[in-house]
Amino acid sequence: MFEWPDSSKGTTAYITHPACFGHNMGEGHPESPERLVAIKNRLIEENIFDSLQHITPEPATNEQIALVHPLHYIEYLESVSPHVGTFRVDTDTAMNSGTVLAMRYAAGAVIKAVDMVMNGEAPNAFCAIRPPGHHAELEKPMGFCFINNAGIGAMHAIQKYGLKRILIVDFDVHHGNGTEDVFKNDERIMLLSTFEHPFFPYSGDKPLGNNPNIVNIPLPAGTCGLEYREVVVEKWLPAIERFNPELIIIGAGFDAHREDDMGNFGLIESDYTWITQHLLRQAQLYCQGRLISVLEGGYDPDPLARSVAAHLKVLADADE
Repeated sequence: MFEWPDSSKGTTAYITHPACFGHNMGEGHPESPERLVAIKNRLIEENIFDSLQHITPEPATNEQIALVHPLHYIEYLESVSPHVGTFRVDTDTAMNSGTVLAMRYAAGAVIKAVDMVMNGEAPNAFCAIRPPGHHAELEKPMGFCFINNAGIGAMHAIQKYGLKRILIVDFDVHHGNGTEDVFKNDERIMLLSTFEHPFFPYSGDKPLGNNPNIVNIPLPAGTCGLEYREVVVEKWLPAIERFNPELIIIGAGFDAHREDDMGNFGLIESDYTWITQHLLRQAQLYCQGRLISVLEGGYDPDPLARSVAAHLKVLADADE
């Protein structure tokens, strides 16, 4: 049986790789490398960056990705990877020559985060990665996503460390349809997905499978901080207590910010601080503080960077 190491020492791991800048879906696309640049600059500006453990991951292998996606799907993505220009896999999602490597390092970052947190090398971790992953279904890229980064990390934790209950909390403004598709029949995973509805990807209102631990919480356009906080207290916290997770993974999408044109919610930085505090408290109550945050959406660089800074201040303060 796996024994929990002492993670009371150490600092938040900030895990990223230069390859994540190499994925580019074309000029003007909202999911751009500038997102990671803005985050780094803001963390430096707010004197957070130097207090973190800076970690470079290895790329995820086919075997690791295949914990979630079938091998023929991975081979398909590699086969359509263009040498020049872009190849469009759906109306708003495209690959360039750097996409496959970027997606491997993005998933590899979450795998590294799992290893560090499980082995007591960091109390928690933030994966500053792209492309995002929560719309990637078992055999379908969509919504700027190619492979399901959080899902691969969760399955790695199950396979390597024998965990039986992993919580994925997705607070992106869009429903985590890919994560639900992956785990729709796997009761080892609880998915809490809070999202605007009706809105892209126009799902989440009806269950896909038989996993009773899929908790979709559709909310109307215009939802602001007070309403969102009520949902956390009334819906998230009782579900988490019932599930008693051994590890928490956050699908950290910041496009519910009121300044982000990709959604119609009204959250601000103080809301992300509050949400993070509550999720960290749940991690401390149930799984010795072990929490991994994985960047998903957030497409206006300035509010994205401010929100990530607020998020990381909470995670880093937990180390003190």
